[in-house]
Amino acid sequence: MLTFTTLASGSSGNAALVSWGDTHILLDAGISARRITTGLKALGVDPVRISAVLITHEHHDHISGLPVLTKKLRVPIYASAPTCGEINRRVPFVEDLLRRQEPGTGVQIGGLWVESFPTPHDAAGSVGYSISAEGSRMVLCTDLGHITPEVRRAAEGCDLLACEANHDEDWVRSGPYPYPLKRRVLGDYGHLSNEAGAELAALAVQSGTRTLVLAHLSAENNTPAHAREVVCRRLQAMGCDPERDVSLAVAPRGDLGPVYRLERGRDTVAFRLREAALC
Repeated sequence: MLTFTTLASGSSGNAALVSWGDTHILLDAGISARRITTGLKALGVDPVRISAVLITHEHHDHISGLPVLTKKLRVPIYASAPTCGEINRRVPFVEDLLRRQEPGTGVQIGGLWVESFPTPHDAAGSVGYSISAEGSRMVLCTDLGHITPEVRRAAEGCDLLACEANHDEDWVRSGPYPYPLKRRVLGDYGHLSNEAGAELAALAVQSGTRTLVLAHLSAENNTPAHAREVVCRRLQAMGCDPERDVSLAVAPRGDLGPVYRLERGRDTVAFRLREAALC
């Protein structure tokens, strides 16, 4: 059974765990090594059993735990070539652990098949990940400024989508951020707004996705209730009942999230989709 759990999700730090049998993969390491190992143990996973770490990009909130973690656990680190270069520059004694994976390619890690796809973000070689085992598939897609064809293809038909819903655009514009930071967040290489995240969620649901986890919410420019409301409204516009037809949740910023279990041959819930343009 494929499982997915967030250890933390937000601008202050990101990490998640994907497991299948004895294969355990850490997605990003943007919180302290102590918090990562404590979270793993709470999930019943011995940290020494981690098979690999996948890094989406080199920003602090995705790699800050690597220096200490790699001293304790000498496990392979997969990332794009530019991201590997940045990690090698910032994290000492890690070069032998780096495994360069070009966006759009796949690799077998234990019982899990891992594919990466490029994401438009202001980082070197930023990627998202599609991870599958025995017919079940989950996708992590955060830290992107707009939805590209590659992102669409990755999200289509997955069983679980961890989808960015970072901010409310009006809250960013009227908030205390300095202008350069506002421009970055709202730009094509920044972060998905609630509305943009809702469009990606709607695309996934239209193609069969039944579990949505809204992730990487801003602490200053969003709330879990507001993000969920926007996505619910978009799903309802296409004829989907968010309370009945899908599982929709928001990943906690600083705590362990629930364990999502994806079983092969899942039941699909039928509902009639109204014709609606998905941008």
